Amino acid sequence: MIPAVLENWLGIRLFGYITFRAVACGMTAFLLALWWGQLTIRWLKANKVTEDLTKTDLVPLTREPGALSKRDTPTMGGSFLVAALIASVVLWGRLDNVHVILAIVLTAGMAAVGFVDDFKKLTIPGSHGMSSTSKMIGLSVVVLGTLGALVYYSSSAGRDTLLNIYPPFFNKLVIPLGTWGVLGAVIFVAFQWLVVVGTANAANFTDGLDGLAAGCMIISGVALGVFCYVSGRFDWTGYLNLPHVAAASEMAVVAAGLCGACMGFLWYNAYPAKVFMGDSGSLPIGGLLAWLALVSKQELVLPLIGCVFFISLGSSWLQTFYYRRSGGQRVFTCAPLHHGLERHGGVFVAGAAPWHEVTVVVRFWIIAAVGAMASLALLKVR
Repeated sequence: MIPAVLENWLGIRLFGYITFRAVACGMTAFLLALWWGQLTIRWLKANKVTEDLTKTDLVPLTREPGALSKRDTPTMGGSFLVAALIASVVLWGRLDNVHVILAIVLTAGMAAVGFVDDFKKLTIPGSHGMSSTSKMIGLSVVVLGTLGALVYYSSSAGRDTLLNIYPPFFNKLVIPLGTWGVLGAVIFVAFQWLVVVGTANAANFTDGLDGLAAGCMIISGVALGVFCYVSGRFDWTGYLNLPHVAAASEMAVVAAGLCGACMGFLWYNAYPAKVFMGDSGSLPIGGLLAWLALVSKQELVLPLIGCVFFISLGSSWLQTFYYRRSGGQRVFTCAPLHHGLERHGGVFVAGAAPWHEVTVVVRFWIIAAVGAMASLALLKVR
């Protein structure tokens, strides 16, 4: 919106540069999140919109004598995070770009599903929110609709390469789903549904400690912003032997908005948190992270880029699977792993000195940074 007005009507060419608009989008999202966050937290506290921790897998309310209780911390802070993100992207992104439009639709749709889940938890006595089935149906409707629109666009615009899959490490290996007709489209949609819904749930599982999900999202978002910008540059992709995706560079603006909004949210969510994210925030930002990977053709590298999210998801899934199959035995002391470290000081054997919440979060940030840097190294490992 702003770029078109300032560049086309007023002739200010600076606003046509993606790098400048990415920085502007990130700063705008950060400032909006700070502003709206203060107002939202005040309203949530006034209306006692706090989460019942007995309905969650969060750590005990008081881990040690004198510890601050999380009982009265308001939740649904993801609402102002997503609002700041979408507003900044609408202001600074090019709305004639199909990747940007679908990113907004996907984020808003998944935020709506998360909002309903949070709202039911908070307003219906004894409710644990949406059932797993109904939540999955809601997420699937949003994701499948977005992917269906992308498939239709790729067919109508003659851009079959949008459906291709590019495995890492091999510069000549391509899975050309775009040339396989209906079968290729079905495989593409099924695979990308798994990527987007899986990443959204991974972010949801990671949202358990103050600052953990938001901090890791900033790190992963920066890495994928670089991938998107490079993927849209024909000169750079030619040099690095990467798949070229026309107009993908514009998604760097969206990635910057994601990082800026998460920074603004982290201002209030850092230990001791003044607000929790809730499903209304974790689901949409996780889904958007997957969309950035989809556009830049880094879906198969995403588990490395967002390693902490997938560690949390994988540990929870493995714990549940093994518990059911073994008749009540456990692989980890507690899942996700960050709770095992905080409660028991270990993930396989309990009894060590528990890690402080801040220690767990900062060390997982470090792991996220290592994964992001390793993924960026793959720009040249082809």
